[in-house]
Amino acid sequence: MKKLLLLLATALLAAPGALLATPKPRPRPVPAPALTAADSARAGALAERHYADSVHATLRFQHGRVTLPGGVAALTVPPGFRYLDSAQSAYVLHKFWDNPRAESLGMLFPDSLGPLSDGAWAYNINYNPMGYVKDDDAGYIDADELLETLQQDAEEDNPARIKAGYQPVHVYGWGAAPYYDPQQHALHWAKLLRFGSGLDQTLNYNVRVLGRKGVLVFNAIAGPEQLAAVRASIPGLLANVQFTKGQQYTDYSAGLDEVAAYSIGGLVAGKVLAKVGLFALATKFWKLGLLALAGAWAGMKRFFGLGSRPED
Repeated sequence: MKKLLLLLATALLAAPGALLATPKPRPRPVPAPALTAADSARAGALAERHYADSVHATLRFQHGRVTLPGGVAALTVPPGFRYLDSAQSAYVLHKFWDNPRAESLGMLFPDSLGPLSDGAWAYNINYNPMGYVKDDDAGYIDADELLETLQQDAEEDNPARIKAGYQPVHVYGWGAAPYYDPQQHALHWAKLLRFGSGLDQTLNYNVRVLGRKGVLVFNAIAGPEQLAAVRASIPGLLANVQFTKGQQYTDYSAGLDEVAAYSIGGLVAGKVLAKVGLFALATKFWKLGLLALAGAWAGMKRFFGLGSRPED
């Protein structure tokens, strides 16, 4: 038996190819067809939508009644809108829409849009405790003169913006001339702005609701194409915001409460207030580069400690 195995092993060693299959020729790799411009555009659009959806999933929107930070006013979120709280709004304005860092009492977005949606726009909310604003001059607003003042003030502020690393802003004209509603003690107007050297315009629609000790600011940051939508939303907005008890315009006590240095016209043209609301919309995010945006998204997730989560 041992001799038989030895002979078999010797035979195998003598003819090693006997147990090996003849190698088949490998096919030459076929190069993948080059992507067309249309293919690249579709792939880019898909990546952008996926990224935007991922970012929006981290945001916690609210509906219903919201007490604004500081407790000076409450807001019932108007139909068709959703509220983003103060911390998240400040992050969106600075990190995603590339505005100077600033506080925010929150933002109102249309239900169908997030900050990185195509056609995105929103109201940014603030409060200025400037005192009681007298409305005696409401019937004497000179829109042309106010526009000239706004333009001059913006140009004077641009060196500071540039030094801080932001684009200069240019006031192009009125999107809507100043209008004051004495029944609701609300003033609103719209500026058409250009940022940097680009020709694209941004619409800043300013709504001011007067209170006993200050002014509640709703600044619609939009594109000119959203002017009609913003205008249509103002009645619903004003119907759903209210100063807390004792803080309404009619609660003013002469001799006790401080009177603001600005009148109605001054609210539109005041140099300090002109800086409030010079916000830019997000540059189209597919132009910014997905790597930079992915980094911003990762930062946002760390900031809020969130993974993907549904709307509250």
